[in-house]
Amino acid sequence: MSWLLFLDESGHDRRTMPYEVHGGFAIHASKLWPFISAVKTLEQCTFGAHLHQFGSELKGSRLLDKDRFEWERQGPRMDDASRRKHALNFLNNGKQGRTPRRDEFTAYGQACIHVAEGVIQLLASHDAKVFAAAIPHLPRPKTMLEDFLRKDLVFLLERYFYFLESWREMGLLVMDGSEKQADRKLVRRMESYFTRTTHGRQRTQWIVPVPMFVESDMAYGVQVADLCIYCLNWGWRLPEMTQPVRPEIELFAWLIKNIIWHGEGCREGKVFKTHGAFYVSDPYEAR
Repeated sequence: MSWLLFLDESGHDRRTMPYEVHGGFAIHASKLWPFISAVKTLEQCTFGAHLHQFGSELKGSRLLDKDRFEWERQGPRMDDASRRKHALNFLNNGKQGRTPRRDEFTAYGQACIHVAEGVIQLLASHDAKVFAAAIPHLPRPKTMLEDFLRKDLVFLLERYFYFLESWREMGLLVMDGSEKQADRKLVRRMESYFTRTTHGRQRTQWIVPVPMFVESDMAYGVQVADLCIYCLNWGWRLPEMTQPVRPEIELFAWLIKNIIWHGEGCREGKVFKTHGAFYVSDPYEAR
């Protein structure tokens, strides 16, 4: 059997997010379908429908936007049946171009937050592990070689390799397909890393070096990966990370923190502690 690491990126447009974060979650192949089924059931029971029917997704910016928290707080907590009824009316009104009522806004806000928390709890109950690399917003140096894989991504693959090594099982990379030219560049950089560097060739012992790209609106795994790194971007900090947090996101980041992978690595015969989520302040430096 094998593991799948669903990956996405947050803050790469360098506009509204405090950091640029790449990452997601790893889940064993034997638990992927039970997890996806549970997520779909949670979505259906909370919204009364699947969001893709209304052109939406289970992404962080869709579920945990600031508006959702404002709507959630504007009315009393609803029971499951009332929340589902009014949330579905909200979605149908939006699809039909009608303005939702106040109680429908409230229900939709409560539903979004309920689903976000529920999805993270499902990750924990299905033994998933989170991996994420955060960097500050820095331009790629013009002198950088085109095939150079950025250091934070190298470290992310390194952590995944150590994780797989501890299980003695192969791992796949599943990524959100975006703009094809950008995807091709990333594939070339990863191929260069896996074939032209000593560490990269070593990593292929457990990591299948060819990433698979999927469309996020058809892949729940990538949507959940987006939710994870969105929460980490806004609510998780290490001492050297000085950008402000959104207080309402800290709870979700705390839940995710509990499923971040922690383990051991080995380099030059020395064993050391390593962590699935980390910060790289100089992703383009050689050191």
